[in-house]
Formats: sequence, C-alpha cells, structure tokens
Amino acid sequence: MNTSIRNRALTGTALALAVSTVLTACGGDDTSSSDAKDRGATAAASAAPVHDPLVATFDGGLYILDGKSLELTRTIDLPGFNRVSPAGDDDHVVVSTDSGFRLLNAAEQTFTDIEYRGAKPGHVVRHAGKTVLFTDGTGEVNVFEPGDLGDGGKPEGRTYTSAQAHHGVAVELSDGRLLTTLGDEEKRTGALVLDKDNKEIARNENCPGVHGEAAAQGEAVALGCEDGVLIYKDGRFTKVDAPDDYGRTGNQAGSDASPVLLGDYKTDPDAELERPTRVSLIDTETAKLRLVELGTSYSFRSLARGPHGEALVLGTDGAIHVIDPDKGTVEKKIPAVGEWQEPLDWQQARPSLFVRDHTAYVTEPGKKAVHAIDLASGEKRGSVTLPQGTNELSGTVAGH
Repeated sequence: MNTSIRNRALTGTALALAVSTVLTACGGDDTSSSDAKDRGATAAASAAPVHDPLVATFDGGLYILDGKSLELTRTIDLPGFNRVSPAGDDDHVVVSTDSGFRLLNAAEQTFTDIEYRGAKPGHVVRHAGKTVLFTDGTGEVNVFEPGDLGDGGKPEGRTYTSAQAHHGVAVELSDGRLLTTLGDEEKRTGALVLDKDNKEIARNENCPGVHGEAAAQGEAVALGCEDGVLIYKDGRFTKVDAPDDYGRTGNQAGSDASPVLLGDYKTDPDAELERPTRVSLIDTETAKLRLVELGTSYSFRSLARGPHGEALVLGTDGAIHVIDPDKGTVEKKIPAVGEWQEPLDWQQARPSLFVRDHTAYVTEPGKKAVHAIDLASGEKRGSVTLPQGTNELSGTVAGH
C-alpha cells in the first residue's frame, strides 16, 4: 500500500518557521528546522524533551511539533510515503515506512532501534493496553505493550501470521482474544477470533471487503464491510446490514465513552472517488445503523471522537461537524480551515483531523498550516506555518 514518492530537498530559506499562536507555550527558545537538520535526528537525544509531541508527515520527512505551543522542534528527513499513528504511550509514535513499522521517540525527537520489518505496513490499532500492527505484505500481526517501549529494546510480544497476506487489521481484546481479518490479495471476506494460544475459536465470513476497525464502550469491536458492519461483542459476531445493497463503511472511529461508533458511508462501487456527504452511526447495543447527512463531503482522514464521545467529522466546507451520537444530530459546526476538495489519489495531502483531550489539531496543507482548536469553546487556540504542507498528523496519546 505504501509506495515511494519523490523526496524534495529542503533549503535553508524554506525551513524558516513562522508561528502565529495565542497558546501559552511550554517555554524555551525556538529551534529552527534547518538547525535540527544540520545536527541530525540522531543527536536529538541531547535535546530537551518535547511535551505532548505531534508528528506530521511531509513529502520527504517528518515534522515534530510541541503540542502546546505548536513550535516546530525538529525536522527529520525520511524519504518515501510515510504514515504516523500513536504508539500508545507518552513518548512514541509508530511510523509506517516503505520497509516496515518504525518506532519514533517523538518526545526525544529521534528514531529508536525498534522496527517491525515487512512490505506494506498497514493498520495500527490501540486497545486494552496493547498496540497491534498488521503488515499487509506478509499478513503478520505483532502485538506489544506500549509501556515496554521505554526500556529501549524491542518489546516481547505476541505474533500471528494470517493464512494469506492481505490488507487487514487486528485487535487484541482485554482477555487476550485476538480478532483479525480474513482475506487475500484479491478479496477480503470477514474475520476470525483466536484464543491466547492462537487457536481459532470463532469465524465469520459475511463481511465482503472487510476494512478498518473501531472499538466502542463495552468492548464491542466493529469491522467495516461493503454491505454494513460486522460487530464482535460478548464472544459472538453480529452483522449489521446497510440500508443500501452496496453501503460501504470502511473507516470508523470509536470511543470508550459511547456504545455508538462513527463510520464513513459510500454507495457507489464504480466511482473513481466517491465524495460522500453522509456518515454512519453504528449502535453496538442495538446492532442498528443510521445515517447522518452533513451537507458536505469529507475524507478518510476526517473522522475522530471527542473527549465525551462526540462524533467529529472535518468537512470539505472547512468546519468540524460535531455530532451527538445518541441523537444522530449535528449539534454545532466549528470553523477550522478553508474550503477544500479531496484529491483523487489517496496518498495526496488533504486536511487531516487529530484529536487529543479537548483539542482538535487540523492540518491545512494548502497554507502549510497546522491549527489547534478548543472543542468546548470552538476557539482557535493557535496556528503554525510550516516549511512545507503536511499530509498526515498524529501524536502521543497515553495519559490523556
């Protein structure tokens, strides 16, 4: 899934940082990204730790930002198309590269020696104190405790290899059961459940095109299908049918504060790129799915959950749509960025939404900007202008 893209060299002029923010900063002098590049990422261990770091990808590398001040603290060169996900602790972020998953100590602003090599590193899932990596090119699943990353060495963890390699996802439940997808390079059909010894104890193949994962209150786990959603809860599978013959929910966002999951919703199997204006809400207690019309389209990087379980969608109208998951209504719209349109190529940059605590971080690639927005008040707390427009945005999550 990950393919190389052209690495553009950064000039000293381009690396000048322009910051406009009303945040209360953590303090310390600005560190220009050109200086960070000159000293090299491996020298970052001697730098002051970054608190609540954010990591943004750009064409050719990574930006590390202070999550409070939005100060750009370091630029790391990393060719290729890279993706970022929370590792599950206060310090680390998982970076999906051309060669596999790499662990970045974002707080210390340097890569660790921990790597899970394999072609096409895919989904990263955090649940019940475990982090699970799925490598699409090999079908390998790796499970580890993020708290062990602080020891410096590769954590001892569970492994499982799918019968056939495919674009999949896996999640380990609190009792040690492992839910993982079924499929091959041609098609994906459903999921199976393994006990602690990797022995199969359940299976369901009624989920064509299975994609994505999210967990809701009560440890209900949902997988998206081309005709609805497959829920695994209390030891059994339940299929929730879509209202359309083809009704694909491929990306979901869950919250421990709500039994209702947020998902995207597409109805045109032949579209080169469908720009849907409806999202799905999946109630894992009633096993029912309902649709909410937003009046604007969105992308797969638009879905998130708020601190109280609010369903959040960043629309192409530039606003964060705040949905009450129980009522299924849009409660308010928070202005975030200018209007935008989703590009045809999924690897191309578009505004991305990352939520931590009560703050929504939103990228605006066309303006090379990242914004911090208070979800309660709707006020923009700060912005930063970066040397290049960013693609993905993530950060550390434990303790939040």
